[in-house]
Amino acid sequence: MSTSYVKQIEEIFKSIFDTKKHPIKEGQYYIQDLGVPHRSKTLPQGKMAIYTFVHNGQFLKIGKVGKNSNARFSSQHYNPGSAMSTLSKSILRDPSMKNHGLNHANIKPWMKQNLHRIDIIIDAGLGNEFLARIEDVMHYMFNPKYEGGKIQNCANHHTTSPFSRL
Repeated sequence: MSTSYVKQIEEIFKSIFDTKKHPIKEGQYYIQDLGVPHRSKTLPQGKMAIYTFVHNGQFLKIGKVGKNSNARFSSQHYNPGSAMSTLSKSILRDPSMKNHGLNHANIKPWMKQNLHRIDIIIDAGLGNEFLARIEDVMHYMFNPKYEGGKIQNCANHHTTSPFSRL
């Protein structure tokens, strides 16, 4: 299953950025499939990233981090009290996740054991606007369950395309 997510993300990149209007070279990004279970990694120097968390075939969270946001990238989402909005906090608030018996003490190991993580590591020189557009496209394509600390209706249909801003 993880291979299909990586292939889908690669296809998105190729379809958008293998054009004269938006060229990007393969060496300017790479997809890092951490799998499930996973171990979080640090953000490489001079890089920014899009991170994703998937559970049972559903994207839970897709986010972005700039080159100076290693804490956000590597640890904050696993700890409910570490920031205003974290994936762990969203999961703990979600009534549909109650059957997993999760709490503040066991959420981090549960996430690392049960969530599939895929990161897109991007050269920081491409800029924050580029990073934001990639996040928009990923949201559009995969419709994550949690955004801004809220549970989204994953069955909703998108009405505007992020491709129009590229």
